[in-house]
Amino acid sequence: MSEVQFRNFDETKAYKALQKLQAPSLSAVLDGKRVTSCNSSYELGKQETLHYNYAAKQVDNQILSVLQELSDEQQLIDKFRLIASGEYMNSGENRRVLHHLTRGQLAGSVSHEGRDLGAFYNEQNSRIADFAEEVHAGRITAENGKPFSTVVQVGIGGSDLGPRAMYLALKNHVNSSEGSGEAFRGRGEKLNARFISNVDPDDAADILREIDPSTTLFILVSKSGTTQETLTNEALVLDRLKHAGVKQPRKQIICVTSETSPLAKSSEYLDSFFIDDFIGGRYSSTSAVGGAVLSLAFGADVFREFLDGAHAADAAAMEAGILKNPALLDALIGIWERNFQGFPSTAVLPYSQAMSRFPAHLQQMDMESNGKHVNRDGEQLGYLTGPVIFGEPGTNGQHSFYQLLHQGTDIIPLQFIGFLNSQDGLDVNWEGSTSQQKLNANLAAQIIAFAKGKKDDNPNKTFQGERPSSLLYSKSLTPRVLGALLAHFENKVMFQGLVWNLNSFDQEGVQLGKVLTKQVLGDGELDPALQEFSALLGVRS
Repeated sequence: MSEVQFRNFDETKAYKALQKLQAPSLSAVLDGKRVTSCNSSYELGKQETLHYNYAAKQVDNQILSVLQELSDEQQLIDKFRLIASGEYMNSGENRRVLHHLTRGQLAGSVSHEGRDLGAFYNEQNSRIADFAEEVHAGRITAENGKPFSTVVQVGIGGSDLGPRAMYLALKNHVNSSEGSGEAFRGRGEKLNARFISNVDPDDAADILREIDPSTTLFILVSKSGTTQETLTNEALVLDRLKHAGVKQPRKQIICVTSETSPLAKSSEYLDSFFIDDFIGGRYSSTSAVGGAVLSLAFGADVFREFLDGAHAADAAAMEAGILKNPALLDALIGIWERNFQGFPSTAVLPYSQAMSRFPAHLQQMDMESNGKHVNRDGEQLGYLTGPVIFGEPGTNGQHSFYQLLHQGTDIIPLQFIGFLNSQDGLDVNWEGSTSQQKLNANLAAQIIAFAKGKKDDNPNKTFQGERPSSLLYSKSLTPRVLGALLAHFENKVMFQGLVWNLNSFDQEGVQLGKVLTKQVLGDGELDPALQEFSALLGVRS
């Protein structure tokens, strides 16, 4: 590995070369041959494959060639190897970045203060697996001696968005007796899972109203052990448990936290499982943060397959050739769209109801990582960085915001996600086609409608087209495929941050509001405008 250099994007030769190139017209180039040839794939084992199709993106061989030069010039693979090998790549907090290590080694072992961190993460997974087995077998029970029926994760941000999205994505797969395959048939969900995140008390009230607290196991997730929203919601949970007659309510709570947090030092809790400062919240779904709730809900074997899929995608992301590296290719095409076509946003559109919360998770991961205006050294940047991310499942979105996507004044690149088969297998043939066929017919039609548009004598019915999109697709949404999808987007965001010379792994942008909130809740003097807004909202008189 050559010595890496960190330079701003606009200082590269490739940046200047890309400025001179023109995007091809999709109406002119998008044909059947292009659709079949513009594929880059992940082989995930057990005959599972995840494909990235970029046929409907406004790139040609010349643009792709310069994007390859950009990757080489910015040493993206070398920098990824530094991340995977445990170098201190979070420059803002002087920390390692080790979420890849939670699902397997990519570049040898990583040690910190004499501890093998890969072994540490594996140990926590094993502890979680053993704990989940004890719960499922009825050897760990609620205080009343009854088996736990529900698990509720209490956390916010990365402690909620990723795990919640992954749980919802796999629920039908595990519960189905038809669509999930022999390996999972009859397995079923072990515990129903729910999530409390917002400090708004109505969020907790809605969940606590629909469960039986006396047979519910709670997971308190806070790496620092001091997160205001999470500890406030814990107080609500403890109060509800006491009202349900539970004498030692914390014995129905497990913690996912760091070993140095106040939570880890308390013997009042049923158990604790650990993460460390090298796992960022938005990248924590493959750590104990996601592992505890997914293992308790579905079984540790499901979580293990999820990790295997993510690791397979990580290994593919080490490939230097961009056409053989789906995450890198997706990242670089996104750079082309953001910096040279000037597109402000990206819509993530899964044609799968199971992935209803996946766009919200990606929104945090992308915008919290690359929503930066300074480089790794704190210097102001003179080019665009991270786009706005949003999305909803199809076909619901078609009846919502697709109007703007098709005919609005902004062109917004689209990232479609689709599957050949449904998870559950429940379907009906109506008017000559099944529900799944109708879903995927809509998806195929939207790709072409966005790309090629339609001319009409009536301007109101004219579609200009030239709206670029990509398609991530697989046979079915399984744990391995979900893990690969997660890792694909994590690595895409990482590569884009490296191109832009950002530190994608801190989040100073969330801190100022927290500081001012503490001031409002204290008794000191406030900025006059803050004082009045606080009074308007009933916080201060």
